[in-house]
This record gives sequence, C-alpha cells and structure tokens, in this order.
Amino acid sequence: MQTVLLVDDEQRMLNLVELFLVPHGFKCLKEKNGENALETLGNEKVNLVILDVMMPEMDGWEVCKKIREFSQVPIIMLTARSDKLNLVKGLNIGADDYLTKPFDERELVARVNAILRRVPIVDECNRDNVVYNEFYLDTEKYSLYYENSTAQLTSKEFFIVKALMSRPSKVYVREELLNAAWDYETETDIRTVDSHIRNLREKLKKAGFPTNEFLKTVWGIGYKWN
Repeated sequence: MQTVLLVDDEQRMLNLVELFLVPHGFKCLKEKNGENALETLGNEKVNLVILDVMMPEMDGWEVCKKIREFSQVPIIMLTARSDKLNLVKGLNIGADDYLTKPFDERELVARVNAILRRVPIVDECNRDNVVYNEFYLDTEKYSLYYENSTAQLTSKEFFIVKALMSRPSKVYVREELLNAAWDYETETDIRTVDSHIRNLREKLKKAGFPTNEFLKTVWGIGYKWN
C-alpha cells in the first residue's frame, strides 16, 4: 500500500481527496498546514504529496520549496487558479504536476497512478541507468552525474532527460517529452515542457555541467541531447 500525504487547510478537501484515493488502495495522511506536513514528511515514509497552494501562514509554494530542500518525493499541486503564470511558478519550484480545482476522481487517480507507476521502476531497476559520454543518469536516486558534480532532479525532469539521453541526437517534439514525463493522456499545455527544460538547464549550469554543449533547442520543433 502506497502512502499519499494530503496537505490542505480545508478539512472538506482533505476528506474528499481521501475519499477518492482510499478505494484505489492508497493510505492517506492528512495535514492542515505546511509546518505539520514537513514534520510528517520527515518522520513517515511517503510516496507522494498532494499539496494545496492557498493556505494561510505557509502557502503551498513555500512548502514545496522546503520539501525540495531535503526530498525528491513527487508533488502534485492543487490550485483554484488556472492562469499559466501560477502553474509555471509551481513547476519552477519543483512541483511534478498540478490539478486545477474542481477536479474529478478519475483525473486525480490517473495522475497519482501515473507518477507512482514510474517510481517503483526507478527504485528497483538499476539496469535502466543511462550512460552517455561523461554523463551518468542514476535511476535509483533521480540524479545526473558529470565528473565530480551532481544534479538532483524532480521526477518530471528525470524522465525528460532520460528520454533525451537514451536517444542522443534524436529531435524530440514537445508532445513526445510530455508523454515521457506524464506517461498518460493529459490536457497539460505542451509548453509546460519548456518550463521543465528551463529548470533543468538551470540545475545543470549550477552543478557545473557543460549544458549548452549537450541540451539543445531545435527552434520550431523541440529539443535534443546533442
């Protein structure tokens, strides 16, 4: 049984998401504020976090950033705002996916299952590691290594760069990378891929990787690992 941490200041929403997930075999932990959520995440084995954006005191953006300081657990943001600036903001600080309220049970469960379906593969299958030139992509740790440097990746960044590195010089259109990252049919804007690529470039640059030599934009088409 996999454990999902639900974080929302509204008890009604916590109960509703739990009602959706429990019949599908998930165990739910529920917290009503960010501070308690961080404490629970530090003490419990959690497979995925569903995190509301609009909370008092510590909002979802801040909680997400603090989680990313010590954990790469997948995070789905819940937001009542559908404008792209807020969605991009969530991706920029490390969220893996998002749901805009209101949502139905099928969409929630599909997104949760799609993310968790990938996690056991990463945890159990060392042979899926990818090596290309001086780069080593570790599928156990969601990490990319280059010489003596390391970059920790979110699950979306990980599956995008894995697709790119697995077929170097192939030009991937955004739809292909979207499928590689989400692994299910989604109405997510394909430009979301651009946000993940931008975040990926920044991480690799900070780690001292020669990013511009390898991760290339093919204008008007998509991206490739050179």
